[in-house]
Amino acid sequence: MCFTIANKNPHWRRAMNLEFDALMKNGTWVLTSPSPNQNLIGCKWVYRIKRHADGSIERYKARLVAKGFHQQPSIDYGETFSPVIKPTTVRTILTITLSAGWSIRQIDIHNAFLHGNLFEEVFMHQPPGYNHPSFPHHVCKLKKALYGLKQAPRAWFSRLSTRLIELGFHGSLSDTSLFIYKSNKYTTFILIYVDDIIITSSNSFAIDNLLSSLQTDFAVKDLGSLNYFLGIEVIQNTTGILLSQKRYILDLLKRTNMLEAKPVSSPMASSTSLSAHEGEHFPRSDSLP
Repeated sequence: MCFTIANKNPHWRRAMNLEFDALMKNGTWVLTSPSPNQNLIGCKWVYRIKRHADGSIERYKARLVAKGFHQQPSIDYGETFSPVIKPTTVRTILTITLSAGWSIRQIDIHNAFLHGNLFEEVFMHQPPGYNHPSFPHHVCKLKKALYGLKQAPRAWFSRLSTRLIELGFHGSLSDTSLFIYKSNKYTTFILIYVDDIIITSSNSFAIDNLLSSLQTDFAVKDLGSLNYFLGIEVIQNTTGILLSQKRYILDLLKRTNMLEAKPVSSPMASSTSLSAHEGEHFPRSDSLP
């Protein structure tokens, strides 16, 4: 969807206004006069409908994304690597916490990448539809990271991990996206996948205190008990949890126009009846060379 069409829809217009206001409140950029020696990159609006676990609409989301493919190495970006949580780590921590009966909470950091600090000079065109009326030809000098920048994930992870270390956590040696706090009274685990975060602890009050501390630095949204993470629906019951990817599979089928396709059993239908075959027997294994 292009900006011209989205701008005519009140849902998307409201979403763009919310995003732009958040950018301004965050001090993401300052306007400056353009210069011939600047490597000026573009930006665009990206639109997405965020849904609940049952598929119903949660909200309309508009995100301003920088065209990072215009960036030049050693000029407006350097290191770009940023870790993400390993699936085996997620399963291991869930197993530990469920067997111990710990609380599991999920949080989301609103506009997470915008909290990352930039150490390079990055210049960008003003967002479509939001040119400053007094300085329409000025450009944005970015002070904070923006989605689409090559260094944005690294900048965000650096900011978040620094804050967690200040709060007494340490990174796991086996997975740098797992942070651990351990004391004589309780243990807390934090699993990070970009801006989706799982917090579990042997003390539920420790989770509340941690959220209060994080809210002083970031816009934290408490999503309550864990129910959907990395395309996996988490269903808790009295005997444990069920991990299901039904919704994710349906999304894939819808995206590829395969919802009405005829299902095929793989590798074989369980109802298949096998009949005896009259023929030569296979040689015994001990007679093979």
